[in-house]
Amino acid sequence: MTDQAHPLLVVISGPSGVGKDAVLERMKRLERPWHYVVTATTRAPRPGERDGEEYIFLDTARFEEMVTQDRFLEHAEVYGHRYGVPRDQVEEALRSGRDVIAKTDVQGARTLRAAVPGATLVFIAAPSMEELEARLRGRKTDRGTDLRRRLKTAREEMERQGEFDHVVVNHQGRLEETVAAIERIIQETKRRAAGRGAL
Repeated sequence: MTDQAHPLLVVISGPSGVGKDAVLERMKRLERPWHYVVTATTRAPRPGERDGEEYIFLDTARFEEMVTQDRFLEHAEVYGHRYGVPRDQVEEALRSGRDVIAKTDVQGARTLRAAVPGATLVFIAAPSMEELEARLRGRKTDRGTDLRRRLKTAREEMERQGEFDHVVVNHQGRLEETVAAIERIIQETKRRAAGRGAL
């Protein structure tokens, strides 16, 4: 029984500021045969971001057209911008036998599980709400009302980690441990799926 016989959709989620992007960047360095979904968004590129690499950057009209065409497995508005997980990326990779890694917000993770039964949901958590708040304040990308809104949402999302299959705490300065824990989750989930398939 090969790994390709049981491709997984692994959904990485967690509150803003917890380090999801850093985790994914480090996972990519492992050079595993995983497909990383490139999310579509209506927000403007940040310095250094390239279209089709970090995100697929779309204007609102094009995003809405894709929604109408049912081309997203999941889409939502987050902090004033639209984000969507392209259906074709996920479905084509799974059909080819590749495991798929997708990043989404906490609400979107539940939607993806409904769309792809058997999806594995991984919640990236901060060691404490106090540390998460310090990380968000330290980013200096949000001020005033925006920062308060992110903090409120982050608290609510931290309380929903029980809805996920796995919770991995991302400690400051211990990114390698976080990535190793996620890789173990993927390997163990695939072993269990292969065992069920052999029955």
